[in-house]
Amino acid sequence: MQNIRNVAIIAHVDHGKTTLVDKMLLSGQLFKDHETPGELILDNNDLERERGITILSKNVSITYKDTKINIIDTPGHSDFGGEVERVLNLADGVLLLVDAFEGPMPQTRFVLKKAIELGLKPIVVINKVDKLNCTPDEAQEAVFDLMISLDATEEQLDFPSLFGSAKNGWMSTDWKQPTTNILPLLDAIIEHIPAPKVAEGSLQMLVTSIDFSKFLGRMAIGRIHRGTLKNGQMVSLVKKDGSISKWKVKDLFVFEGFARNKVDQVSGGEICAILGVDDFEIGDTIADFENPEQLTPIAIDEPTMSMLFTINDSPFFGQEGKFVTSRHIKDRLEKELEKNLALRVEDTGSSDSFRVYGRGVLHLAVLIETMRREGYELQIGQPQVIMKRIDGVLSEPVEELTIDLPEDISGKAIELVTRRKGTLTSMETKGDRAIMKFEIPSRGIIGLRSQMLTTTAGEATMTHRFIDFMAHKGEIPGRINGSLISMETGKSIPYSIFNLQDRGKFFVEPNVEIYEGQVVGENSRPGDLVINLTKTKKLTNMRSAGADDKLKLVPPKCFTLEEALEYIQEDEYVEVTPASIRLRKTQLKEHERKRSKNSAVVQS
Repeated sequence: MQNIRNVAIIAHVDHGKTTLVDKMLLSGQLFKDHETPGELILDNNDLERERGITILSKNVSITYKDTKINIIDTPGHSDFGGEVERVLNLADGVLLLVDAFEGPMPQTRFVLKKAIELGLKPIVVINKVDKLNCTPDEAQEAVFDLMISLDATEEQLDFPSLFGSAKNGWMSTDWKQPTTNILPLLDAIIEHIPAPKVAEGSLQMLVTSIDFSKFLGRMAIGRIHRGTLKNGQMVSLVKKDGSISKWKVKDLFVFEGFARNKVDQVSGGEICAILGVDDFEIGDTIADFENPEQLTPIAIDEPTMSMLFTINDSPFFGQEGKFVTSRHIKDRLEKELEKNLALRVEDTGSSDSFRVYGRGVLHLAVLIETMRREGYELQIGQPQVIMKRIDGVLSEPVEELTIDLPEDISGKAIELVTRRKGTLTSMETKGDRAIMKFEIPSRGIIGLRSQMLTTTAGEATMTHRFIDFMAHKGEIPGRINGSLISMETGKSIPYSIFNLQDRGKFFVEPNVEIYEGQVVGENSRPGDLVINLTKTKKLTNMRSAGADDKLKLVPPKCFTLEEALEYIQEDEYVEVTPASIRLRKTQLKEHERKRSKNSAVVQS
């Protein structure tokens, strides 16, 4: 059993984690024939490549000096806490990857805290030491301070450090003396990461992941904590509620490189995939047939945000998507629940809408974007933060917000965050940039990014992580400006857009189909305004002055999915189809909106 190492990689978004894993795989001589050298092997999901973040954890392995190293890539964003929780259950140690210029960042802290609580041994890798103005030694000191603040043990604090550049494919124990390869890192893994501890006793394996093959069906992936598993063996499946069912193992697989290799037997400490056990969920235990003993199920952080998912009932429904009915949406959400641990779905009492709970706007936006690419059409309501009563006190989720921006505009950012009930907890300067930390309710973060980018002319970068539920902080001012709403269904006419430009900012291009009740722009004043963009110019046989002037149109504002979700008001939906993202009022007819507004006034 001494020839296996299970190691998870922890890093902040964009610190070079996936690039490093790719270089490790290449150094293991597994991908000599990899076609495109510049392409990432690990982040192979379109969404991951576009956003430059890891969303799904992957299992890969390399063999070096007769030792098999199982590498588990973890998501760096705290919204994917469910993924992180599972991944760390597979590992015996972690590689903590830190940017030599930025040092440890908020999301690094989130995953590292989980790893330290589980007692995992860290190796610190200071990456990007070839960057201008980088400070590798200071980054290492910052990691040490961070570990102390997270209550790391003496053994965890005695961590080895390596320095290098994953992009250029080298690692060394001294950043001033570059090497020509990444092998010092592989040597450090073999030397410092402990071999898996295998307890005495009968078979136990915790299901930490699910794989699906259209040829073979569902497979349970996990690490064998104790005992041995053989092909054809009878096993017990212990569900989280303690109920037990009996199954026969049909096939066993271990990970070699990216492939799954079929084997006859797997020993304790190894990560494997099992075929033949069905009706399992993440957190269940596969145990001995005669004396089944349950392992502690995975504890997942609770959701902090919810959104209403409903069928698309706009006038354009069914024109762009394949899956449009409530049954399609329900089946897809149920399928997602199997592997997305931090997700919850609740019926709303209506057959065509569902309330979906997640870890944040990004967590739910990634799910919506994935569904959209698969051909689904749906509408999403405004994100709502989950409130709780703790000891009789109304409480809400609070996050730590970190903003990195030029020091001379830090005052504007502080003003913007404090208006949203944020409190400044620390501020430090690095060169001409300031790094500020705030505690802010999750409600305050919704819609903050776009305002922050506007206020700081695109100079600020924001990251945030969930801390805890705290007492409700009071009212937060919402969007002041109203919406510009289309009066008619038809084509948006450039002439009309030109004449109405002084009314506000538009979200639609000229000559696109729009419908009555669609939000086509933002009013420059408070309150909603209904406008007609389908009105053409009246033609006469008289030639008017200025008839041949070219229309100068301001380019429309185009929303990404997250921006649209953060922008909408309570009485608006984001309509999502494979080809379009539109904003609309929940009630499309103007008289219906007036009636419900009047009845709300009467009730209050």
